[in-house]
Amino acid sequence: MTKAKTVTVAFTGASGLPYGLRLLECLIAARARVFLLYSPAAQVVARQELELTLPTQPAAAAAYFAERYRAEPGQLTVFGREDWMSPVASGSNPPDAMAVCPCSMGTLGALAAGMADNLIERAADVMLKERRTLVLVPRETPLSAIHLENMLKLSRAGAVILPPSPGFYAHPRTIEDLVDFVVARVLDQLGVEHALGPRWGAARGATPRFERA
Repeated sequence: MTKAKTVTVAFTGASGLPYGLRLLECLIAARARVFLLYSPAAQVVARQELELTLPTQPAAAAAYFAERYRAEPGQLTVFGREDWMSPVASGSNPPDAMAVCPCSMGTLGALAAGMADNLIERAADVMLKERRTLVLVPRETPLSAIHLENMLKLSRAGAVILPPSPGFYAHPRTIEDLVDFVVARVLDQLGVEHALGPRWGAARGATPRFERA
């Protein structure tokens, strides 16, 4: 599997921020170069789900996550919501791949409509037009016909629609195991190697179980 050199990760205002944080951690551990974006709504979700206050200023956020996940100097860059001069805003300098994890229905709808009112939407729009890998992890239930139509439209445009639906055949024992199952699928789509869990059929006759990296 080819390792993605540069990956953009975006957090939006859907439930499921543990998926996004674990994805960020794994990308840094895999030595990928990471561009991180997150919305004000994602900051609200972080406080609600994890009692975590995400820094508002990009420099403070970069320092926080670099220390938390032991990023190498220059490996992680955080861009502000309106930083139109960032590399992710232009098709002349796109990353290898991008994941919106979690992806709100509002962001999904904006992307399906071709809108780019903030840097997250613009970065994702760039990925579509440049035919680069874009993975969307939408979390909502139940799904309306509008949600489903937006997902179908984006899938036809080239995006990967990857709902956070963990499987149970690996006998997960913790919430972390369930999170890793989904993040493993995202990493597969991004082309980033990982060891978050067993591959189907890799050990015939053995009972598969997750092991955290």
